[in-house]
Amino acid sequence: MTGKTSYRYDDLFVGMQFRSPGRTITDADVVGFAGLTGDFSELHTSDVYARSSEFGQRVAHGMLGLAYAHGLMWARTGELRETAIAFLGISDWKFVGPIYIGDTIFVNYALAELRDSRSRPSQAIATFDVEVVTQDGKTVQRGRKALLVSKVPLEAVAASSGESAAAVRNPRP
Repeated sequence: MTGKTSYRYDDLFVGMQFRSPGRTITDADVVGFAGLTGDFSELHTSDVYARSSEFGQRVAHGMLGLAYAHGLMWARTGELRETAIAFLGISDWKFVGPIYIGDTIFVNYALAELRDSRSRPSQAIATFDVEVVTQDGKTVQRGRKALLVSKVPLEAVAASSGESAAAVRNPRP
């Protein structure tokens, strides 16, 4: 994409493509996620067990990869800070390969659909095709994510930036 860091609704178009920054998965990430979720499966927490598994080493939890991928997208990049209202859901999500400790993941995503909200005229639903890839370009997860977006500047952005809401709604040329 371009060097622009934040897009408003009028900037969005189907086919628009993005790539997140990378995030290296560490042992601390996997151990912390196990503690947070209670998922202490030996595939994630035991070198002895994992060495004898089909993967040959410990792997990150699939949900850890999904959670980090979500954070790497809009939250980390700020690309949709001026328009994103709420995350609506995931569909057709597939875990197609392992994420190993030491892998760096990136998220490639493209705007697949942009439609008006049926119940709120000032909002729309943006659906993205998403792929989580490793440093080697291997796809490890993929699916679709939907995001509720505003067609008008968000007052919360103005408040957070110390601007008046009127200035955001009526920017200077």
